[in-house]
This record gives sequence, C-alpha cells and structure tokens, in this order.
Amino acid sequence: MSIDDLDSRLLVTMRDNPRIGLTELARLLGVARGTVQARVEKLTGRGVIADFGPTIAPEEIGYPILAFVSLQIAQGRLAEAVEALKPVPEIIEVYGTSGQADLLCRVVARSTPDLQEIIARVLTSPAVQRTDTTIALSVQIPYRIEPLLRAAPEI
Repeated sequence: MSIDDLDSRLLVTMRDNPRIGLTELARLLGVARGTVQARVEKLTGRGVIADFGPTIAPEEIGYPILAFVSLQIAQGRLAEAVEALKPVPEIIEVYGTSGQADLLCRVVARSTPDLQEIIARVLTSPAVQRTDTTIALSVQIPYRIEPLLRAAPEI
C-alpha cells in the first residue's frame, strides 16, 4: 500500500524534526492538529511508522566495529539458529536471505578480538555451519528514508 502527498510530507517533516509535537507539525504542514493526529495514528496502525524511539549510534556507546556476518544454516535448522542468535546482544539485526547464505546479521563489537569472540559464540550452535564476515570501514550513505518517501507513489 502506498502513501499520499500529505502522509509523505508528514513523514519527512517528522524525520527532519524528530522531537516535534503534533501542534507544531500541523502548523508546518498547514493542516489541523486533529488531521495530523489521525494521520499519525493511521500510519502507526498500518506499520508505516515503526517506532518513535531515538536512533542510537552503537559506536558512541562503545561499539565502534560494525560487521555483516553471513551464516549458512544446517538444512531444516533455521528456527534453531535464530533462537541461538537472540541472546547475543551484539547482534542487532538478522535477515533471512537468498543465495549462498541463509541469514545476514548486523553485528557490532568493541574491537576485532571482541568480534572474533562473538563469531565464535555464534558458531557454537550446531545449526550454524559456516560464517562469512565483512567489516564495515566507513558509512558511504547512511540510513535514509526521505528520498523514498518523496518518490513514493500516491494511492
């Protein structure tokens, strides 16, 4: 399902001003506060707005290493592998993938030796057959959603 122009402008304004209140948001968009509140509730209910929490920079809380770890999983043991990953706090995202790897993990670490320990911990699961790790050296394009919002087709 797509979004209309007002929803797109609302979302871009919220991303540009993450601490903005509904009244100020309504003023900037030139619509009634009730309209903004109804739109925000609708977008939240549809799952378009996933959360209102702050974005945390792991490097600023002691985790300067970012790595992407691909996992090959033993046949039929995907759920077991996912359960084994859940207790590892340094694994901040896991995606099921197609291709040679079955899972792609976004992992943060305090150092490269710490990353090695995290990977060793992952490999203790009999469901995980092999890992392949790529360490990120720099961010070339940070997470962004605004261009997509501006390009999203209307309903």
